[in-house]
Amino acid sequence: MTNDVKESFTSDAPPPPAALAAKVRTLAPSMTRSMQRVAEAVAGDPAGCAALTVTGLAELTGTSEATVVRTARLLGYPGYRDLRLALAGLAAQQQSGRAPAVTADIAVDDPIADVVAKLAHDEQQTLADTAAGLDTVQLGAAVAALSTARRVDIYGVGASGLVAQDLAQKLLRIGLIAHAHSDPHLAVTNAVQLRSGDVAIAITHSGSTGDVIEPLRVAFDHGATTVAITGRPDGPVTQYADHVLTTSTARESELRPAAMSSRTSQLLVVDCLFTCVTQRTYETAAPALAASYEALAHRHSPRTR
Repeated sequence: MTNDVKESFTSDAPPPPAALAAKVRTLAPSMTRSMQRVAEAVAGDPAGCAALTVTGLAELTGTSEATVVRTARLLGYPGYRDLRLALAGLAAQQQSGRAPAVTADIAVDDPIADVVAKLAHDEQQTLADTAAGLDTVQLGAAVAALSTARRVDIYGVGASGLVAQDLAQKLLRIGLIAHAHSDPHLAVTNAVQLRSGDVAIAITHSGSTGDVIEPLRVAFDHGATTVAITGRPDGPVTQYADHVLTTSTARESELRPAAMSSRTSQLLVVDCLFTCVTQRTYETAAPALAASYEALAHRHSPRTR
């Protein structure tokens, strides 16, 4: 599809206050250092920053007024005034009696109970961030393409390959022809066979995994509708994506690799895709699901001697 078609699926509405912190976490790694300082300031102290003029925030962060405005626009707001309104809304939410956040940094000597609590909190935050930042217009367009697809190819390697397999088996159970590819050679040779009416999905947290980008590019060039599920909406993979579904940026620590947290957000997007496609194709999806359950039922029943 052309860039004009891609842009027609992009939502122009500024993100709601609850999505601001998630947006900062997602986009900060791709910002300049000066823009990062502005983004970190507004996410860390929304109430304080909401009270500042554009000049005041520039002075606080040691940047310029132009940098503040550029940061606001990158975060999805038309200008600084709109960002201030969102900051005020976020501050009001934070002051409504919500419990303070638990740090997810896990120490080597943490008791098991603390590890469980920290991981549970981090998973919840990852899911909340992904849900807040997910563009429902882009999601709806991807769902529409999947619902009528002749064939679906899904590309992912490593932890993202596990997510690709999960999506493929879900789609198969509602009657769609779906294949997950983790071997880059097989992915490309299969992508060559795709055409208009097919869908190719690339899953890459970094947005720069070459073994995933290459088959998506081939699918794009052959006319398939392409979807990228990524934590980097400005990453190279999006050059060949008609629709981009953004996941939360993982907060990596020594004891918890980024792949673990990113997989959580990817699985949420996969579940959203599957559920919405099932809704849209319910007349055919429901009988297909019932048939798959029936075919496997005997495997889950206790065996009699």
